[in-house]
This record gives sequence, structure tokens and C-alpha cells, in this order.
Amino acid sequence: MSITSKTLQELLPLTFTSTPAVSIRKENKMWVATGMLIHYLESFTDSLVVTEGDEVPIGVIGGKEIIENIYKNPTSNFFDNTTVEEIFDKDLVILSEASTLGELLTTWKSTRRAFSIIPNHLGGYSAISGRKLLEIGANCVSDFTISEFPTKNVVSFEKDNSIKEIIELMLKNNTRKLLLKDTNYFISDRLLIESIAKDFDFFRDVKFLERKFEESFKLEETVKVSKDLNLTEISKMMYVMPHPYVIFRDQVITPWDICMILESDRIEFMG
Repeated sequence: MSITSKTLQELLPLTFTSTPAVSIRKENKMWVATGMLIHYLESFTDSLVVTEGDEVPIGVIGGKEIIENIYKNPTSNFFDNTTVEEIFDKDLVILSEASTLGELLTTWKSTRRAFSIIPNHLGGYSAISGRKLLEIGANCVSDFTISEFPTKNVVSFEKDNSIKEIIELMLKNNTRKLLLKDTNYFISDRLLIESIAKDFDFFRDVKFLERKFEESFKLEETVKVSKDLNLTEISKMMYVMPHPYVIFRDQVITPWDICMILESDRIEFMG
């Protein structure tokens, strides 16, 4: 029987509401949101909850919204004069204690965003991200190994690509990470956003999209594994990684992939 019928509270008994959601007011400018997202992308929080009035959640903003909009408007005007309200995603998933894993995964597949919130006992909200679900995988028993994960195209870029071309690849392939061709190094939306804020001062006096990758960015290295790890092993490994991203043979594994595998009926939750 699939574990998708279990509630998230059953599957995360000790940490269900342990990760506070980080919020931002809808009237804040994008330079504020960008500075905050640098610290949270790929974490247990991952995205910012957009609020109005008496801290009422009305939507979400993450790396995708930043990348999409700097592609349209790669100027400091976007950061200085655009508000969060103008670009945030209104499709925020708010869970309840009765929400099951299956319901959550179905919603995430629809929204293509592995992020939700749930009311907590403090009167605020806690975050449930794709990274947090790695904890479920780490507490399961299964003969499912990473060689059995569905194959997918590994999207890569080349050193002479411009930043514009790299962002186009991300948007076209609906991915947050790209491998540098023939290497184990990758670029992500987080690295792009961090460089925009810290190295390019929010595009002031810089023609950002035209710059070549090799002139502009540092990359991070993936973890390459040679052993065909089972679901529990790969989940535990990725859970403690600062930026979970693994290569096995010619396949890349992200927290999203682990989440989707949790739908298998070959998984038993041990708690």
C-alpha cells in the first residue's frame, strides 16, 4: 500500500511544523525580496510567502519569478521600482493537518512548485518544501534504487553561452539548475540571483544578459555517486547537503525527483 494515503503529520511526526515560513509584504520592492531569497532558495524554506493586511498569506515568490522577470526587464528599475505584488504567484498551497502526502504531490505536480505552508500552533505558518520531504524518504524502507528513477534529459550549457541564453534554457526546460557541459559543475537560480545582488549591484550600469557566463559566475560542484543507492540512502545523503544535487551515471537527481518517487507502492514508512 502506498504511503501517499498517510497524512503529512503522520510522516513527519516530529518536524511537521518545525520550519517557520518566511514572509514578505506585498508592497516591498524587488531588491528586498531578492536579498531575502539569496538565503532561502534550496533550503527547507525555499520560497517567500507574500502577505497583506494582518500578515494574511496571499501568494508566494521564489527564484522562478525573479528569473522570468529579469529576462523581460534586466535593469535596476525592476529591482528599485517593481513591487512584490506585481509579480508574485497567487497559487499558494495552504495545507491542513489532514492533508495527505498524495494530495500534496498531486498539487505540486500541478503548480510545478515544491512549496506549501501550514498553520502552526504559534498562530503563524510553517513551510513544507521539497527538501523537507527528503526526511520522509530517509525514514522509509524500499528496494527502489536511483538507477530505477525515470530518465530525463540533462540540460546543460556551455562556457561561451550568454546569461540570457542560460536563463532561456532554465525557462524553456522548467529547471532551476543547469550543468556545465562535460563537467560536474552547475549553475542555479540561486547562484544567478546572488550574483545579481552582490556582484552586479542589481544591474546598475551593467548590461547583464549580454555578458558571457565565463566572465560572470562561479559555479558549484555536484556530488557524484557511483553506487546504485536505495531511496533511503540517497534521501539521507541529500538531506544534509547545502544544495542537494547528485549525479549518478548520466542522470541528475534533485529533491523533486525524490518527492515524485514517494508515490511508489514499493515504499514502506518506518517512522
